[in-house]
Amino acid sequence: MGKKHLSDAEEAFIQRQIASDPGNPEWTNEDFANAKPFAEAFPALAEKMRKNVGGRPKSDAPKVAVSLRLDQDVVDKFRATGAGWQTRINDVLRRAVGG
Repeated sequence: MGKKHLSDAEEAFIQRQIASDPGNPEWTNEDFANAKPFAEAFPALAEKMRKNVGGRPKSDAPKVAVSLRLDQDVVDKFRATGAGWQTRINDVLRRAVGG
């Protein structure tokens, strides 16, 4: 898919929007030449962001995603028990295999 070229009306609209915000003018070639990468301009913040990737903590025994076909009535009964129903299925299977 090639680049979409702006119509004259679209370009005029963009230029009006730029002109309507004098506190944030369009960058010049000099602005781009003087720009620094975020990590260079704000090294402490960049390092903090790299360390704080978020998400769940790593598990010592991570779960494995599988696709499993179950009878509808079984799924309905577990779902009816509310949040955590998949974990309860795992618990039942663990007991069934002697774990």
